[in-house]
Amino acid sequence: MTIQVSPSSISDSLLNRDAFLNGLLNQVTTSATTGWLQQLRDSAVKWVRHSVIPNTRNEEWRFTDLSLLKEVEFNSVDIKTLEKFQETALDVEIFSEVSHCLVFVNGIFAPNLSAITNLPPGLKIGNLDILPDAVAQEYLAQSEGTRDVFTTLNTAGLNDVAVVWVGKNVVVQNPIYLLFISVAGESAIISQPRCLVVAESNSQVSLIEEYTNRRGAEKAEDEVYFANSVTEIWVNENAQVSHTRVVMQGEAAFHIGKTAVTQAQYSRYSCNAVTVGGKISRHNLEILQTGEQTETTLNGLTVIAEKQLADTHSVLFLNHPHGVSKHLHKCIIGDRAHGVFNGKIFVPKHAQLTDAYQLNRNLLLSSKARVDTKPQLEITADNVKCSHGATVSQLEDDEIFYLQSRGIDRNNARKLLVNAFASEIINFIPVSPLREKLLKTVVSLTHK
Repeated sequence: MTIQVSPSSISDSLLNRDAFLNGLLNQVTTSATTGWLQQLRDSAVKWVRHSVIPNTRNEEWRFTDLSLLKEVEFNSVDIKTLEKFQETALDVEIFSEVSHCLVFVNGIFAPNLSAITNLPPGLKIGNLDILPDAVAQEYLAQSEGTRDVFTTLNTAGLNDVAVVWVGKNVVVQNPIYLLFISVAGESAIISQPRCLVVAESNSQVSLIEEYTNRRGAEKAEDEVYFANSVTEIWVNENAQVSHTRVVMQGEAAFHIGKTAVTQAQYSRYSCNAVTVGGKISRHNLEILQTGEQTETTLNGLTVIAEKQLADTHSVLFLNHPHGVSKHLHKCIIGDRAHGVFNGKIFVPKHAQLTDAYQLNRNLLLSSKARVDTKPQLEITADNVKCSHGATVSQLEDDEIFYLQSRGIDRNNARKLLVNAFASEIINFIPVSPLREKLLKTVVSLTHK
């Protein structure tokens, strides 16, 4: 007997394959206000319903176990919780050194907390309402790196978007601050911050993107939430974007973020990414070169302790000649924490005269701390200058002894060495109050 299965029944059998993922999808999907946005979300919903949460059998996730995430039942954002949020939770010192700021609470724009007035000509910042539909359709969710399960989940629940639009030949002198705050209520919540940055030709802009909780608030460190963020950055011809990304989440929080960057010819992009805390955090950084003679500079720092897990995956596609990239990522890992780094650089045959450098340096503060590092180069071009490497080390006894011989006690000697290791990355951050806050956090987290 032959059993015939119709294509429609096969498709139906693949729907809702993952109960946890389907539960998240049900929490984040709501009706949109415009036709094109609803179509975008509907397409993402269909894709997610055929997907599953990655596990350690997946090569890209084999060191990052999401079972703790799947144990939590997440709910949608509670509007009452947002109404209780107080302005006093904002860091006014950082605001004093930036030109303008956008504040989003649980992924929802908070105009009363933002500073978006007196904009120079050619600069637009706000939410999706500031862009015409035709322009938004051209850029939103159109990056090459936006087709994975968590990024598509973000698109499926697309509600509010932080938008920074820098017009042609516009030079923004001071950094623009994008603050995304997660506020949990009585139950665990999922929020999905979204950011779209477009730097038109010959423009220059500096961005600071921070993800945090209500630091200083009572029981804020115990709040359970899942921040699933996506940032798309378009660097057009001869434009320059300096990007600082800081993740400072609570000890019980989960954070998975995607940064998708598209670089046109002669453009320059730099990213200073710092991750501190969080039960499980992961940053997926994907950069696509669409023209020749681009410059890409990536600096990263991960600081974790206790039983935290932090994963950084970067992919750089140098598809055209004369591309230059420099990548330095550092990890400071204490107690029983687990750090993961996987950096990939692809240089195809036609990308001649490419100069690419990548190094991952890891500092283990405990004999039980662990790191899995995998820098990768895939080169088919024959006239390039490319190198990559990784180091794993501990604090050297002779270095500590040297400082002790100069009258510094052992505990302070360890602090100095850890701070020196972290400062190489933190010093790239353009705002001094944020640098100081990060250094204090590094000390507190690594010397509990």
